[in-house]
Amino acid sequence: MENQAQINIILQNNIKQFNNLPWHLPLQEWKENCKYIIDLPRGLSRHCVVFIKFNKTAYALKELPPNIAMEEFNLLKIFNSSKLPCVQPVGYADIINKNIHTSVLITRYLEHSLPYRSLFSNDQMIRYREHLLDAIASLMVQLHLSGIFWGDCSLSNTLFRRDAGFLQAYLVDAETSKIFTPPLPPNYRFDDLVIMEDNLVGDLSEIRFEYKLNWITPKEMGAYVRLQYQRLWEMINNDTEISVDDTYRIQERIRALNDLGFSVGEIELIESTGGDKVRMHVAVTDRNYHRNLLYDLTGLCTEEMQARTLMNEIVQLKATLTDTENHNLPLFHAAQYWLENNYMPIIERLGSYLSKDTDPAELYCQVLENKWYLSERENRDVGHKLATENFIHNHILKSKD
Repeated sequence: MENQAQINIILQNNIKQFNNLPWHLPLQEWKENCKYIIDLPRGLSRHCVVFIKFNKTAYALKELPPNIAMEEFNLLKIFNSSKLPCVQPVGYADIINKNIHTSVLITRYLEHSLPYRSLFSNDQMIRYREHLLDAIASLMVQLHLSGIFWGDCSLSNTLFRRDAGFLQAYLVDAETSKIFTPPLPPNYRFDDLVIMEDNLVGDLSEIRFEYKLNWITPKEMGAYVRLQYQRLWEMINNDTEISVDDTYRIQERIRALNDLGFSVGEIELIESTGGDKVRMHVAVTDRNYHRNLLYDLTGLCTEEMQARTLMNEIVQLKATLTDTENHNLPLFHAAQYWLENNYMPIIERLGSYLSKDTDPAELYCQVLENKWYLSERENRDVGHKLATENFIHNHILKSKD
């Protein structure tokens, strides 16, 4: 390490390998001077970004102006504590070298993630393209419910994970973000949506030109995201008026929000003037309802839609086992039975076909989708084993030919 370089590294965990990196050099020169550098898919960035790997864990390093890395690190820590979908901060470095002062943000690489360009450049990803815009709208709603002003929502600042045939969007860049008391004030929501729409139109215009995709209509698609955002925001935040005797509708509202993935924090009932009706105000917390439930029952870490798919299968299995054993089986026992007899055998069978970039839960969801398709075609439940073998033959092996 060069003597003239003054380096201060702050880390969440004591990862000693970070001290051996060539901090005295600009990140753009690391490729030829650092043995830990790896190539990973990335989006466009106005800053220099490199990826490194220690043992089996990959990290992203982003070069920034002085002190900005520390500020973004602290913001991401708050976002993570609120269980918002964003990259995980690891640390930051403050560097003064030959009168040049910079900072570097260190985040953990988001495994199984896809930059938006891969969804357009890879024909195998075509099924996910239509969900990209919905994922952006959902992410914006989650941020605004938590009082977060993003300030630079764009496809370039977002990563995507496959989620049971859908996409989950993750915030990558928080340089321009600000935190307010939740929910985000209306004027800031409006400004954030204007920025989002402008950036999306620009991103989509570049993609349309680069890949000659005439079906992309940037202005219409930008407006669509804003409309989807508004629909979801109103669905979550609008109060519902119910009769005093119709309290069952409280559970209906909770289930509807749970189906969208949102956990309900509290419910406020406000009596009307006449006393015969109440206004129901529901406060949601995060969009990890099924994800948290599945983790508590099985220890599996998945995306929200994946968890919803798997929880549906567990609940169906619970009903079957309860009927067979003639007593009410606890959900936890059904989940453990499912884990040992359904999930793990399929993942083990697919093991030799799994790469380091394969998300096991997503693959299991694809097997379930294949099982549903085969059962519909044959008008019977074909079972997990047949569906798995058919999936290997017709989807995995054929895609490699």
